[in-house]
Amino acid sequence: MFQNMGLYDRIARVAAGLVIAGLYFTGVLQGTVAIVLAVVALVLIGTSAVGFCPAYLPFKFTTKPKP
Repeated sequence: MFQNMGLYDRIARVAAGLVIAGLYFTGVLQGTVAIVLAVVALVLIGTSAVGFCPAYLPFKFTTKPKP
């Protein structure tokens, strides 16, 4: 699998995922919203870990700089 995410994109996704996870684990987020945002946080962190975003694929979009 090729990577289509650049460094800054990956950093932003990890930061957003960590913020959401922090709000979830401190109890600020509750109920259904908490569960949905927890899943979103996992997706953000997971996609940044592998460097591939499936949502970019249909648009042939990449934030990775060309060598």
